[in-house]
Amino acid sequence: QVQLVESGGGLVQAGGSLRLSCAGSVHSFSRYAMGWFRQAPGKERELVAAINRSGSGTDYADSVKGRFTISRDNAKNTVYLQMNSLKPEDTAVYYCAARSPSRSIAQAMSDYEYWGQGTQVTVSS
Repeated sequence: QVQLVESGGGLVQAGGSLRLSCAGSVHSFSRYAMGWFRQAPGKERELVAAINRSGSGTDYADSVKGRFTISRDNAKNTVYLQMNSLKPEDTAVYYCAARSPSRSIAQAMSDYEYWGQGTQVTVSS
């Protein structure tokens, strides 16, 4: 069983930065491709960024390219989302997710097996 715990959310002004962390309590964290998703009120959950098992490959939603960076530290069982130049439209609950072991990087929600509880990010204008 994979447990994922997000942290680092909060309230920030537009133009500011936040770094989200997701700690996985699982053996061989490096076996899991990971993703960050977000869900704003009244909207569907959407992919923000994804990263492959080694960290050498990443993918981003067009809306965050150039502003957000996903990374991972497999020795610490942690994946990060560095968010810069935040905008009010980035306000959402952010979720960390993991694929089944040994799967490749993916974009669809249905590709992910395990989910964290989410952390709120609020960007004020």
